Amino acid sequence: MIRLLAVSNYRSLKEARLPLGMLNLITGANGSGKSNLYKALRLLSDTALGTATSSIAAEGGLDSVLWAGPETLSRGMKKGQVPVQGGPRQKPIQLQLGFVRDDFSYAIDFGLPEPVPRTMFAKDPVIKREAIWFGEHYHPSRVMVDRRGPVVRARQESGAWQVIEHHLHSFDSMLMRLADPRMAPEALHLRESIRSWRFYDHFRTDRLSPVREPHVATRTPVLSHDGSDFAAAWQTINEIGDELALAEAVDDAFPGAVVTVEESRGRFALLFHQPGLLRPLNQAELSDGTLRYLLWIAALLTPRPPELMVLNEPETSLHPDLLPPLARLMARCSESTQLWVTSHAPGLIRPLQDEPNCQHIRLSKEFSESRLQDYPDLDLPLWKWPGR
Repeated sequence: MIRLLAVSNYRSLKEARLPLGMLNLITGANGSGKSNLYKALRLLSDTALGTATSSIAAEGGLDSVLWAGPETLSRGMKKGQVPVQGGPRQKPIQLQLGFVRDDFSYAIDFGLPEPVPRTMFAKDPVIKREAIWFGEHYHPSRVMVDRRGPVVRARQESGAWQVIEHHLHSFDSMLMRLADPRMAPEALHLRESIRSWRFYDHFRTDRLSPVREPHVATRTPVLSHDGSDFAAAWQTINEIGDELALAEAVDDAFPGAVVTVEESRGRFALLFHQPGLLRPLNQAELSDGTLRYLLWIAALLTPRPPELMVLNEPETSLHPDLLPPLARLMARCSESTQLWVTSHAPGLIRPLQDEPNCQHIRLSKEFSESRLQDYPDLDLPLWKWPGR
């Protein structure tokens, strides 16, 4: 489980440290930084996929994603006595991401490329430092795998360091390139863990959405990010997952309703049986809200739970009556999977808050910086970034 997420200099997140639990609820007003937290988490997952630098470039490059405010705010600026303005830069330009887990901790530091040699890939940031260490708090004596520039070292059983890579490209994370279970098992372990993370944003349910079409009849233990394999994922849960939980989740939201899957010419279609109707409705006929709710059931009751599942505003298009059952479903999912939920809906927020394992993170903004509303700086968990 991730116990702490740390972000530095990413958009409105000048210096954020978030204590996390098994069920994490992220709330706040529009513009408070919820989307930036979500994007920072996506960027962290991109390190294990080898796409982090290209993701930053796609956002406009390092200049576009960096904190745009001054390095420090003077007392006069905070009181409005003098305008907010920058001064001579004291620290290097860097974007940092990291986390603390139950086993290992990890941090990555992005910076600007050297002016020489000249390149047309000027929007690509370079990775200046990466580190994996044992335990919560960074200390050189706890580092297991260390990357500075193109050189990666791994600590051996004897305690001695061994260089395992001399020429790592500046745009490649060591999590992506190192897959040696003997020389750097920690890097391989973290990479596979991060690759298991799942992100679900907004499912398309318009008339032309692939969700409304039958899908190839093949086992699907993980619902795709766009839900296009919806019926196959549902039938997979029926056969190798928790079939009883699936039926209970449907009945909790739609009393008396039953969902079945039919096969025709090698394709699966989902049928929704409602009391009072003489025939079932297929997935092309369902309302947007009903279809989205069934998609959330298929995502949350996956027979292959990930280490982390991230849901971005799952209340979209749902009737308020469906939000308490959705909260109960999320609570059930969080017993086996660490869950991150971003929401605006009071009908979802209230029941999730009442869950004993819920970590509620309220965001607010002060001088355009996202801050944790209920955590004064002195109460935040300790975190130290590895230096360059």
